[in-house]
Amino acid sequence: MKKSFVIGKPVAKRQLLAALCLALLSVNPLLAESAPVSSTSARSPTPVVAKKPQLAPRRATAQSAMPHKLRSSVAAQHPANHKTKLTTAKSAEKKSLRATSSKTAQVSKSQAGKTKTPSHQSLAKSSRPNLRSPVTSSVVAPISPALAKPAKEWGLNIHSSSALVYDQATGKILYEKDSRKIMPIASITKLMTAMVVLDAQPNLNEYLTIGAEDVDTLRNSRSRLPVGTALSRHELLRLALMSSENRAASLLARAYPGGKRAFVAAMNRKAQALGLHHTHFDDSTGLHATNVSSARDLARMVAAASQYSLIRELTTTPSHQVKVGQHVLQFNNTNALVRNPQWRISVSKTGFINESGKCLVMQTWINDKPTIIVLLDSWGKLTPIGDSQRIRQWIEASAWDNTSAQGG
Repeated sequence: MKKSFVIGKPVAKRQLLAALCLALLSVNPLLAESAPVSSTSARSPTPVVAKKPQLAPRRATAQSAMPHKLRSSVAAQHPANHKTKLTTAKSAEKKSLRATSSKTAQVSKSQAGKTKTPSHQSLAKSSRPNLRSPVTSSVVAPISPALAKPAKEWGLNIHSSSALVYDQATGKILYEKDSRKIMPIASITKLMTAMVVLDAQPNLNEYLTIGAEDVDTLRNSRSRLPVGTALSRHELLRLALMSSENRAASLLARAYPGGKRAFVAAMNRKAQALGLHHTHFDDSTGLHATNVSSARDLARMVAAASQYSLIRELTTTPSHQVKVGQHVLQFNNTNALVRNPQWRISVSKTGFINESGKCLVMQTWINDKPTIIVLLDSWGKLTPIGDSQRIRQWIEASAWDNTSAQGG
């Protein structure tokens, strides 16, 4: 009796311990998942060994601390939650970069617009020219919009119907007479013709051929270039500007991309761009009386033309020989003043049709200052030359009087 009691005592203890473990497992099912415990009978004295639960890492997220079944349900509801966040972040970053690039491009464009080279309306002073290679200046200041001063108050007798004398260095009008009057301008047109040709940057060495389309049937004006004559574009520009050859000017317009109609449209666009609001062109020669302008507008046009070195050269060439067919012909400048050593002329152009009378525009240097002279509607053959001489003498005398007054 005593022996059996001693042997049964540890068995009872083990049974009691197993019962307690089962009770604990029934209360906390989490322990059952992580550390299942098997019960032992009285016949199996092997001790119960419980697995030690693993500690969650310190940086574990709330989701990783969830039970397995709960984690599975959350993953099922938001299968790509983390990937979606990354994708959203990347797309937002790309959008931001694109927006930044767009703003940068806009700023660059605006800055590029601000640093554009000045147009022909830009006003800049010029230095004294070299007589061999005249350097010209553009208009220094816009022509004053003030009411025209009566011609008789200037103390200068000009026979041209409309006139303007403009000091480019100071932007001051030295003399004007009906300078706002809109009038036909005849071959003064060819200055605009040359600018439009050069703006297109064509091949000046390309040979073009005078055709029947270039013959003047409106006024039957005379030409020394017969149909079939082939000349380079450079030579045609020279003859149109120096000798006022109408067929040369017509061919230059006809060879323009789009033909004469496109060329005339380009002439009028150029006029508007230069601020010549009282100027209009219907052809490239000036034979049409509907090619009109005012003395003030023409002063601006001369200033713009003076920015083209080739126009300065060709308009002031005294004479030039050209081979036409089997003959060598000499062409002379229509402005006799370019052959006068007392005159320093940078740009020159003459014009005449019955409706316009004799016309002359030029940029010359008087008292070492660039001066633009515009003379329109002069009926006497030598009236533009005589008016130019009177203007020059008057300016020089005025400068002498001012110097004497300051010295006294």
